[in-house]
This record gives sequence, structure tokens and C-alpha cells, in this order.
Amino acid sequence: MTADFQPSTDLVRDEDPDRALSTLFAIVEKRDSLNALYAFNIETGRVRDRVSQPLPGEIRLQWWRDTVVGAAGEAGEGGAGNPYAEALVETIKRHDLPLDAFDRFLEARIFDLYDDPMPERSAFEAYAGETASALIMLAVMVLDRDEAAKSAEAAGHAGVAQLTAGVLQLLPLHRSRGQIFIPGDILDAAGCSPQALLAGEAEPTARAVAAMTAFGREHLAKAKSAFASLPRSIRPAFLAPMLSGLILDRISRHGLPGDGRVEAGTFRRLWEYWTAMRR
Repeated sequence: MTADFQPSTDLVRDEDPDRALSTLFAIVEKRDSLNALYAFNIETGRVRDRVSQPLPGEIRLQWWRDTVVGAAGEAGEGGAGNPYAEALVETIKRHDLPLDAFDRFLEARIFDLYDDPMPERSAFEAYAGETASALIMLAVMVLDRDEAAKSAEAAGHAGVAQLTAGVLQLLPLHRSRGQIFIPGDILDAAGCSPQALLAGEAEPTARAVAAMTAFGREHLAKAKSAFASLPRSIRPAFLAPMLSGLILDRISRHGLPGDGRVEAGTFRRLWEYWTAMRR
């Protein structure tokens, strides 16, 4: 039975417009699989919003683990009853995607369920590597498996830059939860205590945001350098992550808005994507 990919496509369109637009630059035959990956990212990313305690969240992530492992089984019944999981399982089978990448992704997502602060930038980079960067690499494998090995460096740095932009935009939400995703050593360097960040104290928070923005832009510069040599066949996997440069630049110039929202309009996104594909 062929999975219905439309629910995944609809979810990505509604919840992740940056990636939804980026799929239009991929060949038609690959778009369903890309949307299945991106829907998986959305669904696992909002587990905390759907539970009141960490344990039910871990159970939900374990369900996804069991589902992904089930994708390797001959019966092919993994994810039955959940359209997003069914589409993911078919995508894994169709493109022979590595199950261990999903396992590490889900293990990293457990961090989201708790209020432990991000200890240091190396831990942040490791978290990004297993989540944002891994998602880029999986998308690359869908687009052109033969070219995947060439993209590892670009994916690593692009994932960190994308996660940095996302963390900054979600700062108000994380603050309301008591979560701290800005690494502790960056907070220390900026002279911002965890308590000041959570309290929203203006000056120390602004310094922390500026330091985090600079950190993201360093990784983005390395990603752009590596991206320049990538073949066009896999570039759609990088379009949404590379858009983080626009977000980081705006935060650098104008600071982070009170609600954390820094967005680009549809036509600006399309222009950025079209330009990136033509380079």
C-alpha cells in the first residue's frame, strides 16, 4: 500500500513555510519524500507542547523510534494509522535512509522535554548535528544519494546556523518554559546570567542575543563557503537552512523583537532561493 503524502505536505505548508517553498526547487518526484522528512521534524519538535510532563514525551519519542525501526521490517507496517509516520516509513524504504540517523535524532530530541540549560557551544553544535544538520543530510540523500558525501561539511555548519536562528526566534517561548538553549559559555562571555535571560532583563539579554547571533553567523559563513561547490541536485536541501542568514542579519542590525518573530515574505524567500540555486 502506498502511503498518503498529502497530510505531510499540508503540515509542512502550514507549519514550516520556509521548507515548504524550498521543496518547489526539487524535482517533482522527490517532493513527497522531502515533505515526509520535514513533517517528521515538525511532529517530533512539538512533542513538548503536547505533554504536561517529560515522561509522556519520552514515550511519544519512543513510539517514533519503534516506528522507524519498523520501517526496516519485511511487513512494512511501521506507522500504521498515523499518516505522517506512514509517509516517513515509505520514504525510508524508498531511499534506503539510515535508521541510526533517526535514532540519534530522536535521542537528541529528549533534551527538548526537560529544562536543563545548554551547557556550552560544543554541546549546542552536537545537538544541532543530530537534529538540524542530520535533517539536511537526510534530505540530501533523498535528492541525490551519490552526491551526499560532498555535503557533510556544509550540512554541519548550516544546521548550526539554522538552529541558532531558530533558538533566537523562540527565546520568548523558551523563557516562558524556563528553558535555556543559548549555551552557558556564550552567556558567560556576554555577561548575561541564566536568571537575567529568563527574567528578560534588557541589557544582558541584548548582549547574549548579539553574541549568539555572531556565533550563528560564523557557522553560516563556513556553510556558504562549502555550499558554493555543491551540485544543484542537492541544493534544495540547503535553501531553508541558508535563509537563516537573512534572519541573523536582521537581528544583528535591529536586535531581536519582543515576540522573537523575524520573518521574510514569500517573494523574498523565493528570491533568496532562486539566487542560491543559480550560483
